[in-house]
Amino acid sequence: MADDLYPKATPAVAERRRELTPEITEAWDAFSKAAFAEGALDERTKQLIAVAVAHTTQCPYCITGHSKLAKAKGATPEQIMEAVWVAAEMRAGGAYAHSTLMLGAIGEIPHTH
Repeated sequence: MADDLYPKATPAVAERRRELTPEITEAWDAFSKAAFAEGALDERTKQLIAVAVAHTTQCPYCITGHSKLAKAKGATPEQIMEAVWVAAEMRAGGAYAHSTLMLGAIGEIPHTH
């Protein structure tokens, strides 16, 4: 189904983006390279974070690409799936935490604004 909804990310698409905004694309590439480079966190951990974040941002390109990169950097399928569950919990936790706003709005708790 994803093939029906989203165009393929091809080298031609990447090249067209580069043609349209070469300086910004170059800056993006450098930023991405620096963000995913080995540092205080190893590359596998960074890819697991990326998989989790991609699921909360719901980017199919990021989910696909970073899942493959996480596996290539040594993450197991179990670790990748667990990262997705952490993301799901955090996404749901945000909705639960924001229920404080709802409770204030309907007078169930003191409204601070």
